[in-house]
Amino acid sequence: MAKITASEVNKLRKHTGAGMMDCKKALVESDGDFDAAVEILRKKGQKVAAKRGENEAAEGIVISKSNGGSGVIIKVNCETDFVAKNDDFVKFVDQLASIALENGADSVEKLKELKFDDISVEEKLTEQIGKIGEKIEISKLGSINAETVVAYNHPGNQVGSLVGLNKEGDKVEEAGKDVAMQVAAMNPVALVKDEVPQDVIDKEIEIGKDTARQEGKPEEMLEKISMGKLNKFFKENTLLAQAFIKDNKTSVEKYLDGVESGLTVKEFLRYSLS
Repeated sequence: MAKITASEVNKLRKHTGAGMMDCKKALVESDGDFDAAVEILRKKGQKVAAKRGENEAAEGIVISKSNGGSGVIIKVNCETDFVAKNDDFVKFVDQLASIALENGADSVEKLKELKFDDISVEEKLTEQIGKIGEKIEISKLGSINAETVVAYNHPGNQVGSLVGLNKEGDKVEEAGKDVAMQVAAMNPVALVKDEVPQDVIDKEIEIGKDTARQEGKPEEMLEKISMGKLNKFFKENTLLAQAFIKDNKTSVEKYLDGVESGLTVKEFLRYSLS
C-alpha cells in the first residue's frame, strides 16, 4: 500500500474542494493514484446527487452578466440559505454565468455540455453536490443579444435583470443601468401591452368585473369598468409604459427617448428567487 502524505492530501483537497478526510480515504482507496482519487470523489458526488435528488432546492442565487452586446442571466438553486450565502457557492455560480456568456449558451442544456476546467459543467455540478452535500440545480438560464446589453444584480443576488437596447454609447449604457434596475424593482410582465399573454389579460378582465360587481356596479357597466382597469394594469405592468422609478412624472419610454431620440428597449429578462 502506498504511503499517503499530507501534501498529497492537501493537493487533492485544493483540486477538488472535498474535505481532508474524504481526500485521504480516496487516495488510500486508489493506492495513491491522484487521477483515480479524483474519480472516486466524483463518484461520491454522483452518489450524493442521487441521494439528494428528491430534496427541495428552494434557496439559491441569481446572477446576470453582460459584455457589451450580449448578456446572460442564471438562476441556481440549493437547499439552504446558508449555502446560498457561502462565498464559494456564489463564486461557482458566477463562473457558470461567465462560461455561458463566453460561449453563447442560451439554455441550461447547452451550458451543461460546456467545459468547466477539465470536465463538463454537468460533471462539475455533480462534483459540487458531493462537496457541499446539498442538491444544487441550474434552474434557469436566459440570454439577450442587442446593440447594448446591461446587467443588474440586486444586492444579495436574490433578483437580477438583463436589458437589451437598440443603440450604443456611454449615455445608452447609463440609461440601460437605470432601466435594468427598474425591471428588477418593478417586475413588468411584458415590454408593451401587445406582448402581454392573453391568459393574463383574460384574468385581469375577470378580476376587474368581479371587483366592480362586489362594489355594486350595474351589470351592464362591468365590461367598460373592467377595460378601464385593464388599461391601468397595462400602464403599471408593461415596462415602457411604467412610471420611471427615478422620475414618476415620466414613463420609461419617454425617459429613454429623452436620453437619445429613438432609444428603446428591445428585450428584457428578470429572474427572482421568490
